[in-house]
Amino acid sequence: MIQPHATKVLVIGYVWPEPRSSAASGHVMQILDTFLQQGWDITFSSPAGTGEHRADLTALGIREVPIELNNSSFDAFISELAPDIVLFDQFMMEEQFGWRVEKHCPNALRVLETSDLQSLRHARHQRLKDRLKASDDNNDFSDLFAPALREEFELMADTDLAKREIAALYRCDLNLMISKVEIELLVEQFKLPRNLLHWCPLMVEPACVPPTAFEDRAHFLSIGNFRHAPNWDAVLWMKTTIWPLIREQLPAAQLHIYGAYTPPKATALHNPAQGFHVMNWAEDALQVMSAARICLAPLRFGAGIKGKIVDAMLCGTPTVTTPIGAEAMHGEHPWPGAVARTAREVADCAVRLYKNEALWAQAQSHGQRLLADRYKTSEHGPALIKKLLHCQQHLPQLRRDNFTGSMLRHHHHKSTQYMAQWIEAKNRNLT
Repeated sequence: MIQPHATKVLVIGYVWPEPRSSAASGHVMQILDTFLQQGWDITFSSPAGTGEHRADLTALGIREVPIELNNSSFDAFISELAPDIVLFDQFMMEEQFGWRVEKHCPNALRVLETSDLQSLRHARHQRLKDRLKASDDNNDFSDLFAPALREEFELMADTDLAKREIAALYRCDLNLMISKVEIELLVEQFKLPRNLLHWCPLMVEPACVPPTAFEDRAHFLSIGNFRHAPNWDAVLWMKTTIWPLIREQLPAAQLHIYGAYTPPKATALHNPAQGFHVMNWAEDALQVMSAARICLAPLRFGAGIKGKIVDAMLCGTPTVTTPIGAEAMHGEHPWPGAVARTAREVADCAVRLYKNEALWAQAQSHGQRLLADRYKTSEHGPALIKKLLHCQQHLPQLRRDNFTGSMLRHHHHKSTQYMAQWIEAKNRNLT
């Protein structure tokens, strides 16, 4: 129920949320639910078209208002709405609309929800491409996994994407970071003030019912939106190298691959004779995860933390992944499955867990403890609200202390404003 004088929040989304298609959208929905629990008045806007799996925000009491890029109609909209907090979902939305928010609602707290550092993910992708061009070895990628933060910085620092993304982080009053590794990278290497960053991982509550037992499960599972490049790359690595190694040891093994927006290049890999099944979108991801014995997430690049692995822990399904998949997810806790650096290690660990009930049960137990200690909504939700209220109360001082952000807003907003106005005028002349 919205309170009479509730805090007004405007969320500007890169897309309309599809929580059953991507972890990024799932995280946005968790944040929205946290706001709803406060009785806040929420409006969600996006310039994107509607996807086939979008959430029904209006059923939750959230207003949906489509907006346009490079159109002054947004100015009238936000002036009338007069939000107290504006949350940008992905840095491109801050680039597009940040200057308009500052001009028409200068006292609104500007918050960026990152999901992951896109510039880090893209830099790691380029490193993998370079490695694949340089070597025919499709087994050992240990040289790519978990390098020092300085190496990551040097990989990113000269890219246009990093300069855009880091600048957007500086321009905002607060940035929600899903990964503690990325927080340390930003603070230690890019020199962002730590008070601009708030750790807000995926937020879940562990299930109350016992997970499906070992003997009632079968097969391997991999899941993830095919539009997300790391997921597609993992499918290719499984198809060409990992899965044949598993089938050598378990000739009857079956792998079920689920993902939203399955392209023809993915369905072309479907081969029941090899036990390799491309299953398209899962209507209920937790249901298919609960039926599987092992989750495979052999990611060779990526950033942030992995929603599929959190789902696996919720379902009591051990996960075999790489250091990229496990990054920032478990802290000092034992991994709920296995972390491997080569295709052979992934296959051997997966087979061992699949066959050994005691080892499997131990991994399941590790996942349940990890969820309870690191991802509970009841801890991270209140911490987020507390941080937002603190920033609101100290906003003038926060902005004075962030001179770099103020300087970047001054220069960026002028150039973006003039470009947006030029595009709008051009579009008007074409109609």
